[in-house]
Amino acid sequence: MPKIYEYFGLVFLFYANEHLPIHVHALYQEYESKFEFIFENGKLKNIKIIKVKGKLPLPENKLRDAKLFVKKYHAEIAEKWTDFFVLRKKVKNEKISKRIKL
Repeated sequence: MPKIYEYFGLVFLFYANEHLPIHVHALYQEYESKFEFIFENGKLKNIKIIKVKGKLPLPENKLRDAKLFVKKYHAEIAEKWTDFFVLRKKVKNEKISKRIKL
């Protein structure tokens, strides 16, 4: 379960047994939401937020932060996905300490 980012209490990670489409899980305490990337012709078309079975979804303020984060870092997240699941490389956890603004 590689943790790939930490951002103001949110943890973004992949589970080791993941599947397509490319997605990332965002956790905050006992809450979790999944962000699924929809690409069309190599460009991000949409990010779907999906409820994780058996988990409470992120609270509204953390969901807002997670949406901003995933929108800004989607290319890097997709690259880490490819590195880990396709190329079987280790991926580094990064701590982001600068707030993302609208």
